[in-house]
Amino acid sequence: MALSRRLLPLLLRRGSTPSLSPARALSTAAVTADAPAAAAAAAEEEAMTIKGVRISGRPLYMDMQATTPVDPRVLDAMLPFYLSRYGNPHSRTHLYGWESDAAVEEARARVASLVGADPREIFFTSGATECNNIAVKGVMRFYRDRRRHVVTTQTEHKCVLDSCRYLQQEGFEVTYLPVRPDGLVDVAQLADAIRPDTGLVSVMAVNNEIGVVQPLEEIGRICKEKGVPFHTDAAQALGKIPIDVNQMGIGLMSLSAHKIYGPKGVGALYLRRRPRIRVEPQMSGGGQERGIRSGTVPTPLVVGFGAACEIAAKEMDYDHRRASVLQQRLLDGIRGQVDDIVINGSMEHRYPGNLNLSFAYVEGESLLMGLKEVAVSSGSACTSASLEPSYVLRALGVEEDMAHTSIRFGIGRFTTEEEVDRAIELTVHQVKKLRDMSPLYEMAKAGIDLKSLSGVGEDISMNHVIVLSRQSASIVHLFTCQVASSQAGN
Repeated sequence: MALSRRLLPLLLRRGSTPSLSPARALSTAAVTADAPAAAAAAAEEEAMTIKGVRISGRPLYMDMQATTPVDPRVLDAMLPFYLSRYGNPHSRTHLYGWESDAAVEEARARVASLVGADPREIFFTSGATECNNIAVKGVMRFYRDRRRHVVTTQTEHKCVLDSCRYLQQEGFEVTYLPVRPDGLVDVAQLADAIRPDTGLVSVMAVNNEIGVVQPLEEIGRICKEKGVPFHTDAAQALGKIPIDVNQMGIGLMSLSAHKIYGPKGVGALYLRRRPRIRVEPQMSGGGQERGIRSGTVPTPLVVGFGAACEIAAKEMDYDHRRASVLQQRLLDGIRGQVDDIVINGSMEHRYPGNLNLSFAYVEGESLLMGLKEVAVSSGSACTSASLEPSYVLRALGVEEDMAHTSIRFGIGRFTTEEEVDRAIELTVHQVKKLRDMSPLYEMAKAGIDLKSLSGVGEDISMNHVIVLSRQSASIVHLFTCQVASSQAGN
C-alpha cells in the first residue's frame, strides 16, 4: 500500500482537526436534512468555531482557483524525499545529493513536456508570483537601455499589475489595455499599443477570477511579428488547457504547482532559449537555477510538481470534460430556481472549472456569510477594511452593484455531483432568503426603474441599502447603509 495512504489515518488522528466520522472523512459535503439522528449527532460533535463563525463541520470545497488539494499520487511521489532521500540537490560529493539532483531534473523534464518546452528552459521558483516578478521586472531591467515600455491588461493578476507600477516608479511606461465585456483582450488594440521601445507584452492565459481564456496563439503571433517578448501568467492554465510554447509564440511563462493538485510553495518560470530572452535576476545568492533564481531547490516540492504535471498530461482531457458537465449542472441548477443572474466573462472562451456569477439584489459578502457550508470566493473585496468591488469585473464594465454580488465557484478533479447539488441547494436558499429582505428586489419585481427613482440615479444601488438580518444565533449580517449625497443634509 502506498505510504501516503498508510500515514493519512495517523495524521488525521494526531492532527488538531476535529475527528471525522467515516462518512465525512471521504467527503466535504454537509449532512443532508434527512440524515439519521445518529449522523446529525455526529455532525454536531464535529461543529467548530473559526474566526467567530460556527460551522457544522468541514465545508465542501469549491474554491479551486485559490488552491487545489494535493493529489494522493503526488504525495506518494514526494514522501520519500522527506523521509529517506533528503539530500540537497546541489551537493555534488555524495549519493544523497546525486539522487536528489536526478529527481529534480526528472521533474524539470515533466514540467517541460506538459508545455512543449526544452527542460533547460524551465527554472524552479517559489511560485507564480515570483515568476511574474522575475519576468516583468527582470526583462525590462535587463533591456532598460533600449526598451522602456510594457503592454499588459487591466485584468492581470495583482502581482503583474504591481510589478508594472513598480517599473513606472523607475521611469518605465506601461499601457494597461482594457478588455471587452466578455473579458477578452482586443488583439487589434493590443497590436496598435506595441511601440518600437516596447520590451514586453504580458497577458494572463486564464483569468483567475472569471476563467476566460485569452487568444494566446494570436497574441504570440503579433508579438513575434513585432519582435517583442510575450509573457503569460499561466498559473490557472497549466494542466487545464493545452499549452505549446512554440505554437503559441510564448517567450516567458509563469507556472504554479498548487493550482494543479501539487504542493504549495513551488512554481516554475519558462524562459525561451531561441531566440534567447534574458532577464535580470531578482534574488542574489548561490547562483542556483543557472543564476536565474538563487536558493536551494526544494526537492520534495519539485518532485511533487513534476508528478502533478505528469498526471495532468494524462488526465487533462478527462478532467476538462468532467468539469464541463459539472459546470453545466451547477449553472442549470441555480438558474432553474433563481432569476436575475449574470455570468461574468465569456462562456465560449472559458475554462469550465471556473464559474463566476453575479446575483442581482444580493450583496456578495452577505451571501458568502450565509454559505458557511460551501467554501467559495467573492469577486469583491471580502475584508472589513475595504468594500471596493473586484477590479477585474469593473474592467469588464460590470456595474458596481453587480460587481459586489459576484461569487466564484471552482470545480476540480475531486468535486462530486453530490457536492455540486448541495452547493446549488444552499446557494438558491441563501439568495432567496436575502432577496426576501431586499426592498430593491421587491421594487424591481414591481416594475419600478430603480435608477430613475428620486432623480438620484446610480446612488440607489445594493450598496446604499440597509438590511439587518440574523442568519443564526451568532451571526448578524449587515448590508452597508449610505444615504445619497444629495440627501445628506436632511
